Amino acid sequence: MNLALKELGDFVTLALPDEVTHWEIKLDELSISVSPDSILKVLKFLRDDAHCQFRQIVDICGVDYPERTPRFNVVYHLLSMTHNFRIRIKVGVEEDQAMPSACDLFSTSNWFEREVWDMFGIPFTGHPDLRRILTDYGFEGHPLRKDFPLTGYVEMRYDEQKKRVVYEPVTLVQDFRTFDFMSPWEGVAPLPGDEKADLPENSEGK
Repeated sequence: MNLALKELGDFVTLALPDEVTHWEIKLDELSISVSPDSILKVLKFLRDDAHCQFRQIVDICGVDYPERTPRFNVVYHLLSMTHNFRIRIKVGVEEDQAMPSACDLFSTSNWFEREVWDMFGIPFTGHPDLRRILTDYGFEGHPLRKDFPLTGYVEMRYDEQKKRVVYEPVTLVQDFRTFDFMSPWEGVAPLPGDEKADLPENSEGK
């Protein structure tokens, strides 16, 4: 299989020398790297060329590298049922950069791109309906960014007086406000039975 993937990697690189910036075979999978401006040309070639025929997009996802430039990767996973091949396409994207939508090439890109926008905040130009898909339309922020707080920015509850769901800023109890995140058990009262952990036989693995 690695020989077949190597031949495919060589073929795609020769066919798209200005678009493919890097390729490798890792864990028996072929990955190629391209620029955002080249992604539609690469996707069209992989879909239409007789040696490729990657007719299905299995997934489009994002990856966040906060300390890196460019910060994000948008990753496309394609499947060729004709040749029984899979290929991964990685695109580096800056924090304020938009990606061209692939909806005209693969209709299933629609929901995948909406998910990347919802979770990472990466916009797709030319998308017919770019709105949130997993979070609520009034949600603030993008939850899979690594700088997104675990508590989020807002919380919702049902207000009995207003008879509807209301959004409020997240409020934390005082114990959590002073929690230094160094010891997971700091400030937590022992539970019944915890005293058994200090017995000598437990420290010896008995």
